[in-house]
Amino acid sequence: MTVDSVSAEGFAQEGLAALRDIAGSAREEVAAAAGLVADCIRADGVIQAFGTGHSQALVLELAGRAGGLVPTNRLSIADLVLYGGDDPSALDDPLLERTEGVAERLYGLAGPGPQDLFVIISNSGVNNVVVEMALHAKEQGHRLLAITSLAHTRAVPAGHPSGRKLADIADVVLDNRAPRGDALLGLPGGGSVCALSTLTGVMLVQMTVAEAARLLLDSGERPPVYVSANVPGGFEGNLELERRYAGRIRRTAS
Repeated sequence: MTVDSVSAEGFAQEGLAALRDIAGSAREEVAAAAGLVADCIRADGVIQAFGTGHSQALVLELAGRAGGLVPTNRLSIADLVLYGGDDPSALDDPLLERTEGVAERLYGLAGPGPQDLFVIISNSGVNNVVVEMALHAKEQGHRLLAITSLAHTRAVPAGHPSGRKLADIADVVLDNRAPRGDALLGLPGGGSVCALSTLTGVMLVQMTVAEAARLLLDSGERPPVYVSANVPGGFEGNLELERRYAGRIRRTAS
């Protein structure tokens, strides 16, 4: 990596190379992930998506967006306040994500059904609440899809008392190809700039959704998909689709 590569063009070249790598080499893992998603929808299940920090961007990419699947639910640590009655000041605790029992509470607030699929997103895959959520979901009999960086998770120690990481627990793992630490472009004298995991994570999410839609179409089923609320009839049509999953999916303004 040269100094000249720390530029818009440098990131574009490296980022596009990562996307081409995923497009060419991730077909098997995407097919497995899509199979989990299609099976969940066929079973009238909901896709429960969870992540913390910047991984929440990919949760939003999966749950409740135009062109996305309707039976999706966003889980967030903020649910402790929004649905659990905690004081908003609880979210100021920098150690909240490491507090034992948080994931189990979030699971209980969501009230998932046995046929629901959990999708857990974490670049490092070692965050305590992420691993706790993964373990609890598997204990409750759910299938689990993980999106993580294998390069990062293999380079750092486990943070959960079990000694396990997200990739160790999942039924299917999508590797976002991000480097250890996520930042892509090396700086002179050390350090790096420009994170990759969101870019490649979006690619993996949308490839999985597309392949799941194909599987459903091939079996004669129409995928339940959101239309943009900003086109005529979109908002009303989406409400009609959501009625099928009433009480099982939550849509908040943020």
